[in-house]
Amino acid sequence: MSFAPSGAGRPYVLAAGGTGGHMVPAHVLAEELRARGHGVHLVTDTRGLRFPGLFDGVERTVVDSGSVARSGLMSLPAVALSVLRGLSAARSLFRQLRPRAVIGFGGYPALPGLLAAVSMGLPSLIHEQNAALGRVNRLLAPRVRAIATSYPQVRRMEAAWAGKTTLTGNPVRAAVIATRDVPFVADSPRLRLLVTGGSQGATVLNSIVPAAVAQLPAVIRARLDVVHQGRDEDAAAMQAAYAAAGVSASIRAYFGDLPAEMARAHMVVARAGASTVAELTVAGRPAVLVPLPIAADDHQTDNARAMAGTGGAILIPQPQFTADRLASALTAWLGDPQALAAAAAAARSLGRPDAGARLADLVLATGDPA
Repeated sequence: MSFAPSGAGRPYVLAAGGTGGHMVPAHVLAEELRARGHGVHLVTDTRGLRFPGLFDGVERTVVDSGSVARSGLMSLPAVALSVLRGLSAARSLFRQLRPRAVIGFGGYPALPGLLAAVSMGLPSLIHEQNAALGRVNRLLAPRVRAIATSYPQVRRMEAAWAGKTTLTGNPVRAAVIATRDVPFVADSPRLRLLVTGGSQGATVLNSIVPAAVAQLPAVIRARLDVVHQGRDEDAAAMQAAYAAAGVSASIRAYFGDLPAEMARAHMVVARAGASTVAELTVAGRPAVLVPLPIAADDHQTDNARAMAGTGGAILIPQPQFTADRLASALTAWLGDPQALAAAAAAARSLGRPDAGARLADLVLATGDPA
């Protein structure tokens, strides 16, 4: 599947797909490379085509890929066959494109393209968005020329790879970077709590957060506005719970402009996906992070721990995520403007708004010259 050409000459190929956590940083890199006058080509899977507003005007090729984690061990032969088909298709594509470099963003959709690149001797890089190296990136790390990381310390990184590893940060969209210019006013007359659990909401957040808000001191509840991303089927119960607590709440299934909501927030309750943490730290917004327990290799806990380590987040594992525990965490910061301001500054200190530019610099330095 192809679209209008995105630049002249030999392109840079980006291999990404599956989730927004892989696609968003790849999109930001694509925009940065195109702004510098370079061509870009996206290699993805069918799931990588479902994200509106990403890779507009970029040529795209869909290749087969498979995931044992997603499909189970019983499907291993079918997964292997899918990867081999994707590898063959990627090799054919690369013989035609002669890319200057191939950049992978982890996840199984990146595997065929990166395997093709290393087998053909093409310059190759991987970018790791999380604070723990993912399975596909662990497989590729010994074979690629460069590794870009989003955190200074990344679990499962081998010391032997240190010489080719560069800390770039996790690229975020321009709209997120713009939130960095919005002042954080900890002693505002109104306090705003943003709750986001992804496009489908998170059931545990939908039940626990309203109950926790009801336990907040009256002086905090009187000043509090809640904007909560929740599923339509939960909205009525959530609205009733907030109303019973005397708190104004807006329940939405989808945020058309999440960066704007983040910029207006004083605190955020969220999962700890790579993009979420990157956006929170660039915006400088303190958070209560509840890692998704089933995330591969528990990488969301690593992400949350990194942000909590600066003082910019409070990490609550899901088994310990109760209304009492959350109410205590919210009270500690919303009830103390000095503590809230310090948490916001700590979150901001971890942000890397120049991550897209830094990653592009590494790509250009690693790839073949023009």
